[in-house]
Amino acid sequence: PCTRERRLVAHLALHVVTQMKGVFKGEELENVLTQLRRLDAIADMRVRIREACDCSLLYWHRVVVGVYFQDIYDNPQNAHKLHYMFAAFGDCVPLLRGTRHETSPEVLLRGLEREVEGLINDHVIRPLCRDIETDLRLHIHHHLQLDDRNPFKVGLKDLSHFLHIRPLRLFDRMLDIKAMVTHYLDTTFYNLTTVALHDWKTYGQMRNLARQKYGLSMVDVQLPSQTLEQGLDVLEIMRNIHIFVSKYNYNLNNQIFVERTSNNKHLNTINVRHVANSIRTHGTGMVNTTVNFTYQFLRKKFAIFSQFLFDDHIKSRLIKDMRFFRDNKDDIGQMYPFDRAEKFNKGIRKLGLTPDGLSYLDQFRVVITQIGNAMGYIRMVRSGSLHYCSNAIRFVPDIEYIVNFEELTQEAKLSGETQWAARNLDVSLKSLSANFAEGAEYFQMLVDVFAPQFRDVKNIH
Repeated sequence: PCTRERRLVAHLALHVVTQMKGVFKGEELENVLTQLRRLDAIADMRVRIREACDCSLLYWHRVVVGVYFQDIYDNPQNAHKLHYMFAAFGDCVPLLRGTRHETSPEVLLRGLEREVEGLINDHVIRPLCRDIETDLRLHIHHHLQLDDRNPFKVGLKDLSHFLHIRPLRLFDRMLDIKAMVTHYLDTTFYNLTTVALHDWKTYGQMRNLARQKYGLSMVDVQLPSQTLEQGLDVLEIMRNIHIFVSKYNYNLNNQIFVERTSNNKHLNTINVRHVANSIRTHGTGMVNTTVNFTYQFLRKKFAIFSQFLFDDHIKSRLIKDMRFFRDNKDDIGQMYPFDRAEKFNKGIRKLGLTPDGLSYLDQFRVVITQIGNAMGYIRMVRSGSLHYCSNAIRFVPDIEYIVNFEELTQEAKLSGETQWAARNLDVSLKSLSANFAEGAEYFQMLVDVFAPQFRDVKNIH
């Protein structure tokens, strides 16, 4: 092999020979020197390349590193060059291990490691985390009035380049930019969800978008642990229907119950979505039970209604006003006079008041309101049931033609567990399609039940 010693011996021998006259001709000596120079160049090539590529000088010019990282972040397409910079820092290790003024060379190594890690965090990782979070938020809230995001005007920066590079090696550590960004988003979304649980759906959409757009595999935080918009449970309302109809007012147009008064700063509301959530929790079988409970309640209220009209004091006044209206309907333009209504109200108040200051007519009005609330509750339960069924069956392509999955699994000769699961699926789809298609008319059922009793001779009043 062409060792350093052998080349040195060749140079010495050539030097001795050149002292002798007549050994080499003019051109021969020049050829030998040229070949020796080429031999030296080939033999020292590895050493010269190592010296030329030695980046240990970077330790003395660390001030440019932050600028370099900032330039890389401004030009994401050059993100792969970060590997070269971190490899260059590896050349500083032999230099630092040769120090003698510190108790241990590791002191300088750890100091350089902390400095480089701080620079990459300040100029690349933290801005990257913030910009990706901002981009996800702007995508999810694109329906709002946001600033101009036209890429032809404000430019476009593809941050995914930073997430596609391999982990960076800094001395004996690995820095995974993708894992750091994922951890940042997981932590941020979890903390913000715990502060405002009603935003759980927004952060769930941002997680899905991060997976689709940036390939980030984020953790499902399982928040909230229950349905936030459950409201009052339908079964709880059913068991306390008499309390519910007295404490809530019904908005017929918006189909919503609003609490009359509350000791808190907020009033509870119940709408179709809350009822649909309760039905999803307890199943559609509870709807018929709820209607039966409400029917029992209405029967009691109609009995009170009948007793009020059957009272002689009330009945006599109503018959008197009815006779007056029948005899004078043409003269008064088919409208009941206000002065007679006011006189009737004052006459009812003379019969007595409750400790709360309510007359018999006020109590009758309360009974009618409670009957209306109960019927509004039935209407809302029916709407909630249809809402639940429509949401559950929306994944079925054609409700008119639903294949039998159990038969398909049997034809494919799949396992018994698969056939059992297919059988359960068929039962669920059949139940959903039946409930969605039928949509029982509960009001008509109540009319059919109560109409014969109201038309009876004993209830002619």
